[in-house]
Amino acid sequence: MLSIGQSAGQGDNHVWPWITLTLISGLLAIHGALMTRGAVDVDALVRWGAKAGPLVVEAGQGWRLLTANVLHRDVLHLALNLLVLAASGGVLERTCRRSEYAALLCVSGLATMSGSLAWSGAVSVGASGLVYGCIGALLVLGRRHRLERASKLRWFSGESALPTVLVFLWMGWTSVGVDNAGHLGGLVAGLLTGLFLEPRDAPTRSSRAKPLLGVGVAVVVAALVVWERSGWRVERDDGFGVSVAMPQGWRGELDGQGRRTFSNGLSGLGRATFSAEAIETGESGDGLSQARHFLEESLPLGAPGPEGRAVEVQGPSTTRVGGRVAQRLRAELEGPGGPRQLLALFVPRGEWVYRLVFTWPAQWPAYQDVVGRMVAELRFDEPSVLREARGRALLTPGAPGPQRELGGVLRRLGQPREAILPLTESVRLAPSHVGTRVELARALLDAGRVEEGCHAADEAGLYGPSDTGALEAGVRCELSRGALARALERLEAARRVDPQDPRLRAAEAALRGVMEASKRE
Repeated sequence: MLSIGQSAGQGDNHVWPWITLTLISGLLAIHGALMTRGAVDVDALVRWGAKAGPLVVEAGQGWRLLTANVLHRDVLHLALNLLVLAASGGVLERTCRRSEYAALLCVSGLATMSGSLAWSGAVSVGASGLVYGCIGALLVLGRRHRLERASKLRWFSGESALPTVLVFLWMGWTSVGVDNAGHLGGLVAGLLTGLFLEPRDAPTRSSRAKPLLGVGVAVVVAALVVWERSGWRVERDDGFGVSVAMPQGWRGELDGQGRRTFSNGLSGLGRATFSAEAIETGESGDGLSQARHFLEESLPLGAPGPEGRAVEVQGPSTTRVGGRVAQRLRAELEGPGGPRQLLALFVPRGEWVYRLVFTWPAQWPAYQDVVGRMVAELRFDEPSVLREARGRALLTPGAPGPQRELGGVLRRLGQPREAILPLTESVRLAPSHVGTRVELARALLDAGRVEEGCHAADEAGLYGPSDTGALEAGVRCELSRGALARALERLEAARRVDPQDPRLRAAEAALRGVMEASKRE
């Protein structure tokens, strides 16, 4: 097959490819301006409009599917694209009407970044898709018209071009850091557009509405890709007993500190995260102490912390999450990736407090709606430990151990009323087991049945007079009655039995502090 370079007659060689030259000049100017602002790293490219999947589908920045085509990561990347664009784009502009050529560039750019988005949400830039679009259009256009005049640019529409393009694609697929999905999207767009392109001197003039129609189709396809990638999924954790809705592009990350952590995949600017951690406190509470501890350890005002430098902190304040009363902290942070927002929630669940921390870029407020939806759709389910305890209790109804285990799990998860029945049954089956009686006393006291709980605590003391758990249950009984002095006596007795127990030492110190404060008042 021969070239299409002079298909419109000798006059086509004199058509000045000003769209191509303007595009090349613009690409050079943009990269030059980018370099004058500092290092051309990922954050700089994202700031200037790179395709970053999470920002397109979660923050509504669809314009990035166009702007990403005019950015380049380095001079070599830019130079290679400009070299081929000058040749392929120049010959195509001389051959076809400029409106159709301009439409091809728009269609190729959208198809490139749409294909990239459909494959991955990673950051991507470059005019390679425009180049592949031009070459694809030349291949089809030359094949359709089989033009016979010689040209210095015969290669672009000759049959030898196809294996060369395939070699380029193969090199991309076997290389690291190459957006092959984007290249393929640009090439397919060029091939399809080439079916409708006509040379300037074609006998039948093409409709002037075709370029607009082509761009419209590309916009619709891009919108469908964005819509498909914008779905949400529900992430469940059986161990925590928590389920939360999140954008489908978010993935779990290794934390190494016992937390479940998810992020939108970006490493710097634009990064949004969610982490969940269950903290065992040993006592039922409202999460306020954990919120204050987090405030002191992670959000020291004006000082660097694990989450960044806090410049403003609000809270803690009371809120509701998943139908539960919780504590909330809000903070504005400064860090290497720019200003960030933080929301920390502390949700008590029996002897555990769930610490849920969200961070997102302050530069894009749309992420506040994403986090708001995640919080609104957060749910607390039955954790696996409770489900397993129920199963064992059902399988062996006459055994005291499974009943005791079920009651203990229910009480520690903040369901003391539900815990009373299996613990009572376990006491009936094994009346001399002190630990079961202690658990029953604690469940009754937590459920507000003070006198019954004190009676159960006294019985535990009879079966285990030197058992620290039974002595501690007596302390809880006196505290529930408001008898601080009597509670301190029982606590001192427990300390004499086990003077090294750190919990008892801390409880005695706290109780003495409360009593001294009440005397001063």
